[in-house]
Amino acid sequence: MFDEVFAAVGVTVMKTPPRTPRANCYAERWIRTVRAEYIDHYNGHRPHQSRGQRPPDQDRHVVVAMEGRIERHEILGGAINEYRRAA
Repeated sequence: MFDEVFAAVGVTVMKTPPRTPRANCYAERWIRTVRAEYIDHYNGHRPHQSRGQRPPDQDRHVVVAMEGRIERHEILGGAINEYRRAA
């Protein structure tokens, strides 16, 4: 079904042979990068209710500054945005 969607917009679908990790190295690298960015966002920035709206990797005793300009940082090519105080 996905092949039909790609074919409709003129994209040629190439299937990788089984048990050939080097044949799909670009996709594997991209997937690894996406996973790493998501894990960093989930554990280092995203608030969790069970931790009082703090991320899992943040120390409870860290005081976050409430003054200053807020900057937006795109994660996963803009699919997720993080907001931080400017230094």
